[in-house]
Amino acid sequence: MSEQVRAAVAEAFRDEWGQLVATLIRWTGDWDLAEEAAQEAFAVALRRWPVDGIPRRPGAWLTTVARNHATDRLRRNVVGAAKLRELAMLDGDPGPDPESGPLTDDRLRLIFTCCHPALGFDARIALTLRTLTGLTTAEIARAFLVPEQTMSKRLVRAKAKIREAGIPYRVPPAHLLPERTTAVLAVLYLVFNEGYAATGGAELIRESLCAEAIRLTRLLVGLMPDEPEAQGLLALLLLHDARRTSRVDAGGDLITLEFQDRSRWDRDAISEGINLLDNAFRRGPVGPYRVQAAIAACHATAPTAADTDWKQIAGLYDRLLVLVPSAIVALNRAVAIGMAEGPAAGLAEVDTLRGRPELAVNHLLPATRADLLRRLGDTAGAATAYREALALVDTAAERRYLERRLAETISGDVRPG
Repeated sequence: MSEQVRAAVAEAFRDEWGQLVATLIRWTGDWDLAEEAAQEAFAVALRRWPVDGIPRRPGAWLTTVARNHATDRLRRNVVGAAKLRELAMLDGDPGPDPESGPLTDDRLRLIFTCCHPALGFDARIALTLRTLTGLTTAEIARAFLVPEQTMSKRLVRAKAKIREAGIPYRVPPAHLLPERTTAVLAVLYLVFNEGYAATGGAELIRESLCAEAIRLTRLLVGLMPDEPEAQGLLALLLLHDARRTSRVDAGGDLITLEFQDRSRWDRDAISEGINLLDNAFRRGPVGPYRVQAAIAACHATAPTAADTDWKQIAGLYDRLLVLVPSAIVALNRAVAIGMAEGPAAGLAEVDTLRGRPELAVNHLLPATRADLLRRLGDTAGAATAYREALALVDTAAERRYLERRLAETISGDVRPG
């Protein structure tokens, strides 16, 4: 298989998976069949595109193949035959659903269905990530810091609940939107993070996931113009995405915020994010996305790394920790304290987090300790902590970064990056 075809299939997966599965779920009403048919369509593409050539409209080609596979599967069982008679009344294209609410985007409809209040909060987010982005169960388990088997059972139960409870596949009417807002925002945030964190090697940065999260968040802001946390999330995503192209070098290696070329940051995205944030802060009690966006704004508006107001950032993390009392937020707060008050103060905060189960399999805690120890001049302690982080890291780009830091710590020659 040529590299061109392989790249085309990978690009189609990134761009089309969510739309394809969402459309198939609406058409068949069967979540497992929709995923199976989508997977089969990509398997056929891997066989056919090298022979027949890459289609002019890959999404349409994949949709046709997936629907044909789903139709064949439905024909082979009695329940499916009844479903096919029902579907035969539709045109070839299922078209928009008149009962879908104020927006008919299939992916937004999928998110709201997954985020029905009948489902557990974590199950809502995990199911949406699985169906909308095509992330594997292992990848989602890693994001939640739980074993893969636990996540697999959670996904099976969530799909069964939707089927058994007859949860409608739609964007709900306006009066039901608020009860699902928190989970929907969390889903969009995690979709963006999955794309933003995927750096290095053949992955680079999964721009399509970041762009899709921003697009869907814009739709949500349009759907709920008076929801300040939706505006805060959009501001946060834009402010992070503005720095995306400066986060890796030509070889795919990570460049930390301190050493990024700020002239490459997208000033239009930063300006839009700041304006959204200013507007959102005028509305109601401040929520976690607005606080995170304010932290991102502190970085985005500092002319140089040295100009960053770490004291203000530490204060914002104090506020965020009250709203989101998680170990990751506490770790980020410790970093900010280390920058504002010195590495000894930061290390004292980090050491209070050792033993937290959420961080037990995460490389961030030892990597943070290593950096603080290095800044304190404890080369041996820093090297030990970098080795601990390397035993836990699971992405190639982050592994290369930590290996470089370890080598620099041992040699005493710390270079930018």
